[in-house]
Amino acid sequence: MTLRTATASGLLVALVAVNGCSGTPSTGTTPATAAPDAATGQTAAPADLLNFTARTVTGATFDGRRLAGKPVVLWFWAPWCATCRAQAGWVSALAEKYAGKVSVVGVGGLDASAAVRDYGAALSGFPQLDDANGRIWTRFGVIVQSSYVVLDAAGRVQFQGYLDNDELDRRVAQLVG
Repeated sequence: MTLRTATASGLLVALVAVNGCSGTPSTGTTPATAAPDAATGQTAAPADLLNFTARTVTGATFDGRRLAGKPVVLWFWAPWCATCRAQAGWVSALAEKYAGKVSVVGVGGLDASAAVRDYGAALSGFPQLDDANGRIWTRFGVIVQSSYVVLDAAGRVQFQGYLDNDELDRRVAQLVG
């Protein structure tokens, strides 16, 4: 093992240990704002947060603007994350429960595109985006899996961070009234 490989491996292990899916997840209780856009340095206004395009895990183009006008749950996952894998069925059930009232979108990242596509293709009931390059994660200021970003119908972030299943359902129920 070269020094470069050892250092890179050590950093990855440290990142997973600090932020990983098997430890105590961090929670966000205050609405967060998106990270500044890399090209302009400006933070996106609420309506602009959904102004993005991405590829789904099946290769189709996804236009985030189609999410405007109703609450949105973005679920940020990684294919190797045990917590994310445990949540997958629950998030699918949530998408089904609120179909037509809330848009639910999975955003896979923190791994190679092939791994994101392979795992994401096995998920059903709501769109899965291949964000191996981290563009959407960065846009929403997400740095750790499993995280949710919950937006109201106006596109304002109402919550960002980890939520257990019951708390996510409670927050979504509040948004739909």
